[in-house]
Amino acid sequence: MMPADRPMTSIVQRIARQALLTFRSPPRLGEEAGKSFLENHTTLKSLMTEVRAADLNLVPRRAEDSSRRPPPFHHGVPPVSPPVTYMHICETDQFSMGVFLLKSGASIPLHDHPGMHGVLKVLYGKVRISCFDRLERQGGGTPPALPPAPGPALRRSLLRSSAEYTEDSGPCVLTPDRDNLHQIDAVDGPTAFMDILAPPYDPDEGRDCHYYRLVSEAELKSPEQKEMEVWLVEISQPASFWCGGEPYPGPEVCL
Repeated sequence: MMPADRPMTSIVQRIARQALLTFRSPPRLGEEAGKSFLENHTTLKSLMTEVRAADLNLVPRRAEDSSRRPPPFHHGVPPVSPPVTYMHICETDQFSMGVFLLKSGASIPLHDHPGMHGVLKVLYGKVRISCFDRLERQGGGTPPALPPAPGPALRRSLLRSSAEYTEDSGPCVLTPDRDNLHQIDAVDGPTAFMDILAPPYDPDEGRDCHYYRLVSEAELKSPEQKEMEVWLVEISQPASFWCGGEPYPGPEVCL
């Protein structure tokens, strides 16, 4: 008699194990990536390319989907559901992994990932991701003209790209040195993406999230936009953005 087949390891579990292997000793800001990291990172990106919404038991949502029951009114004020929600999958000292779900028209504002690596893979819908780099440490060149004005310090930055991603696209990758600031906009309806950050945010370790606003005139709506110097200013978390939570329905991850 043939032995019973063992359950197949889920792709979510394989991604988590590969992320743990990849980010156990990642290159830091300004460091050159070694051969082992690059090989492991390539494997991780390959696995992320394969993952689909069904692998996480996610059903693509419609713009009019109202299946989530809102909380009761508080002091007569109608509740407003968050534009973005997060499903936590797992977290270690090396990385965190989860799923962000954006309503139609929602955005995750321009923000940074200090000293962190990231891999983002769309599961359904479409997003526009605009990626920036800081230019404070880079010399040469002439920054775009900007009238002097009082207020917070301006940051000379580079818009590297503004591109659209779907479930058929490869993952979007960021490093401590490149594409570290980005804005994510839902396009043409609700969307969801798997997100890996390494190491996780930790304000005590200097890895806090900061938000920015584009000051100079630059359009982020042109697909495949490339290389443009801009000015950014740090701002408080926009009042229009907040993130709620909901249960993760997919396969359990054990690390």
